[in-house]
Parts: sequence; C-alpha cells; structure tokens
Amino acid sequence: MSEPSPPSVRRGRFLRFGAAFVVLLAVAGYLVVQYLTGSAAPRCRVVSGKDDGASYEFTPEQAVNAATIAAIGTTRGMPERAVTIALATALQESGLRNIEHGDRDSLGLFQQRPSQGWGTKKQIMDPTYAAGVFYEHLAKVPDYTSLPLTVAAQRVQRSGYPEAYAKHEPDAVLLAAALTGRAAGTLTCQGRPAPTATGGPDAVRAALVRDFGRDVLQTAGAEVVPRRRPSPSPTATPTRAADDAVTIPVPKRSTASGTVRERGWELAHWAVANSTALHISRVSFAGREWSRGGFSGEWRTTGSGDGEASATEVRIVTGR
Repeated sequence: MSEPSPPSVRRGRFLRFGAAFVVLLAVAGYLVVQYLTGSAAPRCRVVSGKDDGASYEFTPEQAVNAATIAAIGTTRGMPERAVTIALATALQESGLRNIEHGDRDSLGLFQQRPSQGWGTKKQIMDPTYAAGVFYEHLAKVPDYTSLPLTVAAQRVQRSGYPEAYAKHEPDAVLLAAALTGRAAGTLTCQGRPAPTATGGPDAVRAALVRDFGRDVLQTAGAEVVPRRRPSPSPTATPTRAADDAVTIPVPKRSTASGTVRERGWELAHWAVANSTALHISRVSFAGREWSRGGFSGEWRTTGSGDGEASATEVRIVTGR
C-alpha cells in the first residue's frame, strides 16, 4: 500500500494543474478575440467561382497591387484575358510587390527597365503607370487573346525565362475572374487594418480615382453618406464619431469591364482588396456583404428588403 502524498506535494500538483488551466483559458480567449475582431495577421484569399476547390492566398500588399492592375486594364477596355496575362506577369516578375530592385535596372511590379524605354524610375515605381504601359505594349501584340499566356507575356516583357509565366496562370485566372467582377463574392480579406495607413471616405475616393480614373466618381456619382448618429442626450456617455460610407451607384449600362453586375462586383472586390490599406470595415453589393472581423472570410447575405437598390450601388464603409 502506497503512502499518501504529503500536503505540500498535493498543493504543488494543484498549482500546476491550475496554472495549465489558466494558460488554456488565455489561449482560448486570445483565439476568440482574434476571430471576433479580425486582429490576426492580415491575409486575403480568392476562390474559384466554379466550386472546384481552387484558391489562392496572398497578402494585403499583393491584393492592392492586383486590384490596381485589374482596374487599369478594365478602365482601358481590355478584356479579362489581358488582365490575366498582366497579373501572371507581375506574379512572376515581382510577386505582385512594387520592388525597387531587380536584374540590372529593372524596377516595380513588372520589372520594367528605364534604360529600355519603359519610363523614368519614378514613373515605373507608380503601379498605375506601370500597369498602363504594360497594357499599351500588350495591345500591340497581334491576336494576343488567342496566344498561350507565356507567348503573349514574353512578347511584351522579352524575359530570359519566358516559360516561368506559365506556373502563375492558375492563380492569375482566379484573381482576374474576381477583380473584373465575373466571379461574384470570391475575394475576401481578414485581419486588422494597417496601423500607419490613412483611411476614411476621402482616401477611398482618391484611391478610386487613382485606379479607375475620375469617371468612376463623375459618371457614377459617388457620394459620401454619413452614418446616422444617435440624438445627443444630457446623460449619454460620449462615444466615438460614427463611421462614414462611400456609396457608388453602378452605371445602368454595360461598361468596358462587362455587364452592370460585373462592374459592381469589380468595385466591391476592389474595395475588399484595399480594406487593410484604407481601413475599410464593410462592403456591400447586390444583397451581400463582407465585413472585417469574425465573418471576414465570406460574403454573407444581408437580408435587406431593398434588394433592387443594393444591386445598383456599391457601399463602402470606413472605420472600425
């Protein structure tokens, strides 16, 4: 028969078990907070609209650059195939990052070279310029939409490794389908907003003009709509100012990017791709909504009774 444990030993075991339990509670609490507030490391994801399980994960930095490349293409009237070629090229050349170095004097998203007539260093380091000049060269390639992606990209880039573009085609196809608006509700981003970036309606409007041109505001009539604030009460506790929303009516006609529905989803996905940089907290269109936080990995049905209105405007809410 074993001797009973001394009281000091039993207390030690109890304290160890108690400490372990506290640690488990802390970890569980942390995970719950991460889930509910979207405080995990920011990540974005695009999935196939064909329910075939294909997906691609990328960073908010890559998302912003991909959205810019797509927006510049559709604004120029380029087809989805052109956007796919441009995205695959940028994935290979820079990993969709606006880098200030490369082979010899290569720079930027597409590793364009000032010495080869692509523009000045300052111009090439501007993603909107870099994407635009890429499309200018691509448009001069005869029948490029019918060429294999590697061939079309190579006739623009003159790379030493043309076959390398092919491995990025599946991911570029997913990104292009989402960012041109053809595949609805397929792009999401999760995580806290960038700590140093500026946000708010003015920043959203400036970024829209940067990527889509001024027509996106002038013809679509984008406006800033303040959220309703509760009536002040003498006994009420002071609260943070309400967030603002940018509402963009989608033109009721076909556009260079496709149908009205595709144009709306293009703008909606663009907003989600820029959500970390611009502190965007919610995006809604066509009766569906993405929001940063616990449900940032999906587009949910809003349940709004005004389905007709939501199908003709994209609403972008900034703030927490």
